[in-house]
Amino acid sequence: MSTANSPKTYRLTVPSIPDRITQVDEFLEANLQKAGIADEIISDIAIAVTEIVNNAIDHGNAGDPEKMVKMNVTISAEEVAIEVTDEGGGFDPGAVADPLAEENLLREVGRGIFIVRHLMDTVSINGVPGKGTTVRAVKKLPPATS
Repeated sequence: MSTANSPKTYRLTVPSIPDRITQVDEFLEANLQKAGIADEIISDIAIAVTEIVNNAIDHGNAGDPEKMVKMNVTISAEEVAIEVTDEGGGFDPGAVADPLAEENLLREVGRGIFIVRHLMDTVSINGVPGKGTTVRAVKKLPPATS
């Protein structure tokens, strides 16, 4: 990991168009690779961010291309912190059914937050009715070896 002492933040804003997820992935992976982060960590972060951005586009902004999804990526020597904000109606994570409950095991939806929480070290979701939702996910990085 070759990140300088001070954290670096990268920002990207995309319209709520599903095809833009490819742009988000390329932006994220390029900046993580530039910081010298290991491929297996990049993979976990990329999967998590794809889930978060997909939820922001589909659920938060209801696929409205006039509404934006904003992403901040902050990379330090200790961690990668991602914030994704939509312009939707807000979100209550407590309202999501447990994807491991027997009645939900065969459902095709409802696993995104579960996946993100297992790939990242910390996840917080702040939904404000009528103001959108911000998801913050952090992945701790292993100490640099000299």
